[in-house]
Amino acid sequence: MYFILPTLSTSFIAISAIFVLLGWIQIKRRNIALHTKLMIWAGVFATLFFIFYLSRTVLLGSTPFGGPDSLKPFYLTFLLFHIVLATVGGVMGIITLRWGFKNELAKHRRIGPVTSVVWFCTAITGVTVYYLLYIKYPINHTKPLLDAIFG
Repeated sequence: MYFILPTLSTSFIAISAIFVLLGWIQIKRRNIALHTKLMIWAGVFATLFFIFYLSRTVLLGSTPFGGPDSLKPFYLTFLLFHIVLATVGGVMGIITLRWGFKNELAKHRRIGPVTSVVWFCTAITGVTVYYLLYIKYPINHTKPLLDAIFG
């Protein structure tokens, strides 16, 4: 369970970014129907990421950084940057999809490219956090969030 949920959630965010890239290519080719389908799938995988991430955090808690103490301030700064990007990217994604569905295309066209770049950066930094926590410096334990709150 320790590695399955983080691996799944990280995979979902990477897949979401791939769908965004494919959707971006299709809109450049003026293939609106395929662009729409691909961006919906990007949203589905981003939502799956969020559900798995939230479930993992509630059920298992947070994974502490297992690397050297000398790198911890850099990791925490990078993690904060990723969290801000993910939050901004998520909100921008919802707004961009909403404007697309409501046919507010001038707004959608203006924010869409920026949202895509933010989402790519979110996915890249998210995969990097996963790499640092579970591959480079694994510690194989967490403290469940509920235990941390109520224990």
